[in-house]
Amino acid sequence: MWTLSDLREAGNARTGNLRADMAAFLTGRGFPGTAGHCAAVAAEARRLAARFGEEPARAEAAGLLHDISAPIPEAERIATAEAWGLEVLAEELAYPMIIHQKLSAVIAREAFGVTDAGVLSAIGCHTTLKAGASRLDKIVFVADKIAWDQPGDPPYLADILVALERSLDAAAFCYLDSLVQRRATLRVVHPWMLAAWGSWR
Repeated sequence: MWTLSDLREAGNARTGNLRADMAAFLTGRGFPGTAGHCAAVAAEARRLAARFGEEPARAEAAGLLHDISAPIPEAERIATAEAWGLEVLAEELAYPMIIHQKLSAVIAREAFGVTDAGVLSAIGCHTTLKAGASRLDKIVFVADKIAWDQPGDPPYLADILVALERSLDAAAFCYLDSLVQRRATLRVVHPWMLAAWGSWR
């Protein structure tokens, strides 16, 4: 299990090129596909940031690092989160994959030297969003759903793109509402997701 000291030591390999450092971190640990996904989300987040009045470099940085915790095995994610002092919710205990957003924020801070609280927030809620989400949070959340990491186009893509023509909020709500409408089929219903959805009801 990685310690915070391990992360800081890994940070010694940083070159200052965040894209290259992200790719080296993930591909060097056997996750080249995740590196490609992170690059795609970063590009989409940068486009959305320019469109909706956010600083593109911040959105790109959050996109590059949003899944940086992928190398942590799912069986170790809860113990790692607890060791790093993170709050672990019951839903995350039941479905450890979903805590990767919080783990990624810690790695971004400790191994990649990210100090921008807004960027860390966007990384830390990119899967579920949360109540009181910032514009940057919403941009990275939506970018991750558009540039998804499975073959083909996501089934909700057309609806999100139509909603984006109205607003960023409409696109974020579109995806959240699709989850809520089929919540009986989900592994867990994360309270952050419900809180974000409820903020638009």
